[in-house]
Amino acid sequence: MSPRFLEEISAALAGHGLIPRGGFVFDAAEDAPPGPSGSPAMSVLLVGQAGAAPWGHFSLWRKSQPSDLENPLDAWSREVIGKVAKQFGARAVSPSDRPWLPFQQWAMRAEGLKPSPLGILMHPEYGLWHAYRGALLFEVEIPIQAPRKSSHHCDACSGKPCLNSCPVGAYSASGFAYDECLAHVRGAGGAVCRGTGCLDRNACPHGAQYRYPAEVQAFHMASFADPER
Repeated sequence: MSPRFLEEISAALAGHGLIPRGGFVFDAAEDAPPGPSGSPAMSVLLVGQAGAAPWGHFSLWRKSQPSDLENPLDAWSREVIGKVAKQFGARAVSPSDRPWLPFQQWAMRAEGLKPSPLGILMHPEYGLWHAYRGALLFEVEIPIQAPRKSSHHCDACSGKPCLNSCPVGAYSASGFAYDECLAHVRGAGGAVCRGTGCLDRNACPHGAQYRYPAEVQAFHMASFADPER
């Protein structure tokens, strides 16, 4: 393994606006998923984004695809991360793979993050404006640093604007009111949400410099309102 192994992976991902999002070595007693040969993986490296960096790369790729392609962002992520996996002897997996893999638990373990009241993991720099697009599974131990300890922004936030901005109160201490949110987004009163994104998410002051542009938020909101898009 090259001494610059992780730097080389980072460089390969950077050409698509993606970044490594931390990882870890599985404990010997864990039921680790299979690696590239089918044997249990020893290490996992998460792949994702900070802000909307992949959007231009994805948009260019999207122009060459069928207009009715289902879940295009997932398809693009699988293609890109799959190529990087082959280059570095790994198996690529996706959050949408079935059976479901514990991506959120992996992310909390890899980067030391905790969920926000919206369920999205709060990052100390990126706030709520980041995502995990896949992961690389290796059958060898790779040199991954343990996550740095950081404060959780939500613990120090007394006003909780993320719970007070939605017109239908979709997020609360009791959880996410999925049906109410979906009906609002699809209805006449949901134009702002459809055009500029979730008002609760946008109300969070942290990581504002990484906030997705309205075009990107509208894409994700349309995917939520019409899962077949």
